[in-house]
Amino acid sequence: MTSLFKSMLIPVVSVLLGLICGALIMLVSGYDPIAGYNALLFGIIGESYYIGESIRQVTPYILSGLAVAFAFRTGLFNIGVEGQVIVGWLAAVWVGVAVELPKIIHLPLAIIAAALAGALWGFIPGLLKARFKVHEVIVTIMMNYIALHVTNALILNVLSDNSEKTDKIFESASLRSGFFEAITDYSRMHNGIFIALITAFIMWFLLEKTSKGFELRAVGFNQDAASYAGMNVNRNIILSMVISGAFAGIAGAMEGLGTFEYASLKGGFTGIGFDGIAVALLGGNTAIGVIFAAILFGGLKVGALNMPSEAGVPNELVEIVIALIIFFIASGYIIRWTLMRFKKEGK
Repeated sequence: MTSLFKSMLIPVVSVLLGLICGALIMLVSGYDPIAGYNALLFGIIGESYYIGESIRQVTPYILSGLAVAFAFRTGLFNIGVEGQVIVGWLAAVWVGVAVELPKIIHLPLAIIAAALAGALWGFIPGLLKARFKVHEVIVTIMMNYIALHVTNALILNVLSDNSEKTDKIFESASLRSGFFEAITDYSRMHNGIFIALITAFIMWFLLEKTSKGFELRAVGFNQDAASYAGMNVNRNIILSMVISGAFAGIAGAMEGLGTFEYASLKGGFTGIGFDGIAVALLGGNTAIGVIFAAILFGGLKVGALNMPSEAGVPNELVEIVIALIIFFIASGYIIRWTLMRFKKEGK
């Protein structure tokens, strides 16, 4: 059994086990699992509108998953993707409402602003990790709360007249597409899906095909060996967190410029950054894996909304299924050991 096959098989087995356990929970709770999963599937691909909404949900998941995966591939745990998404969202909308420019300038400028805001939010824990050895998990968790409350204060006091949300962005900064609206029955699908896929390619190319990517991965594998080889460990730690934060900031731009086209006060976290951790975990921290994992999680999130009306099943059960999938991925060693036992017994 090749390592590539095993790396693909374990997430698949984890998903299947999660779905099976979810079905058992439905049965115990008095619901029909077949009807529940049929409603879930219909809510993902049953109509053009649902397909558009699923792709719309997949878009920020790809980017937040890439942010987590990039940091992990370089030996860091970026738990602050949620905060980086929030500041990226606000920065993109800020540019979107502040000026009106030709679309060819305005839209890229808003996305770049989001990337820079996310990069700044990643730079701070990266600097503290590199210079003072402060663990990035602690700092990034704290930065999430700072991002939430600072952005709320800016929306309330700077970007609006004591209102709960900003004005709608100018059309020149919008990711919305009349073509996608027409073919998906006016869903909120937008051009951001192309940006997400391009970003995934950039991550793959950077890590796998460039000397800088090799250097970043080498620092992640063994800092002492990398330092002995003449690599600047501290600079690479900071750079890794900056790139990871930029990916997360762009994820926020997808929401601010595409899905909602404004920024509003948030009573809590969006969940995009935290779901990105699960997406990266399921995707094996690879670019292509993150794309497929985002498709699964995005589809589950959107399809779950159809379960109460079509099958009478609470959509919270999908959250349980997602949690179970994560649990089984975390238990990958046990799954791998079981598969090896079956292989030995089959000989």
